[in-house]
Amino acid sequence: MKKHFKKIALIATLTASTGFAQTTSDFQNLALSTGTFYNGSTNTPSVATSTSFTSGNCIFNTKWSGGNFPYWEKGWAYSNMTNTITAGLGNLYSAYAGSGFNNSTNYAVGQSNSVLKFNTIAQSKQIAGFYITNGTYAGISMRDGDQFAKKFGGVSGNDPDWFKLKVQKYLNGVLVNDSVTFYLADFRFTNNTQDYIVNTWQYVDVTSLGNADSLIFKLTSSDVGNFGMNTPAFFCIDNITTLNSATSVFENKNHELGISLFPNPATTSFTIKSNSEIELVNLYDITGKLKNTFSTNSISTEGLQKGIYFIEAVSMNGIRTTKKIILE
Repeated sequence: MKKHFKKIALIATLTASTGFAQTTSDFQNLALSTGTFYNGSTNTPSVATSTSFTSGNCIFNTKWSGGNFPYWEKGWAYSNMTNTITAGLGNLYSAYAGSGFNNSTNYAVGQSNSVLKFNTIAQSKQIAGFYITNGTYAGISMRDGDQFAKKFGGVSGNDPDWFKLKVQKYLNGVLVNDSVTFYLADFRFTNNTQDYIVNTWQYVDVTSLGNADSLIFKLTSSDVGNFGMNTPAFFCIDNITTLNSATSVFENKNHELGISLFPNPATTSFTIKSNSEIELVNLYDITGKLKNTFSTNSISTEGLQKGIYFIEAVSMNGIRTTKKIILE
């Protein structure tokens, strides 16, 4: 039997010690009655609308088709729907996690190719990341199959199905090839017990994209038919964190030394694992200020405030590699 992905991730809050402010778009500023959503439709559904809503530094465009058979045509919606049981298009605006991130009320729902724009405060600046989960509509469709889409894994459970989100940025009006990908479902494992459909809020770090004016979210799936992707092309997003600063110089360093940090995010300490012997470790804050130097791979965070830091590991032969660590 397939299991759902239960891993929980946390994002740390930047403090004044980082030297930069941050803003989180959590949609709690948007008024909604309990158990409802907003998708641009007015009290006259036959009237087409193109509008937007704003939370934090982020602007979300949405379009309602109008006409004789009106529908949510493109862009974003926001919702506080909590239905994780009902299958089908009628439950399009519910998060499979059953609430917003950290049991909050409101969150946003996006379609494939939705563009997230930044206001003048955050434009051409850094975005840290966001939390994401499946919508109930897509989650149940992948779990059970429906009249349009297959059950992920197939009858045998061995079909290598997947549902993937790809995030790219626009900078100065140009789409940049660099991307961050996240699998909302993955059934490609040899051991079927490792297959998963995301049904909790998962953090996606997009700092590697650097400065951006906007982000575009593209969905693809292994389940494709004559008319395109069969998997419902929707996802849910919450707590989008923008940094009101340009990218740190550390984000663009080459990762020549294979290192990993555990745990990350960290609380009281973390460990550096490497494929080479490490001579020393430098710890910098997000402004580039050296906070401490260590000669061990077990690092204590005592005395450090919560936020984003950078670990520079230096090997015995002088190779330097930088990784980001979040302290919470």
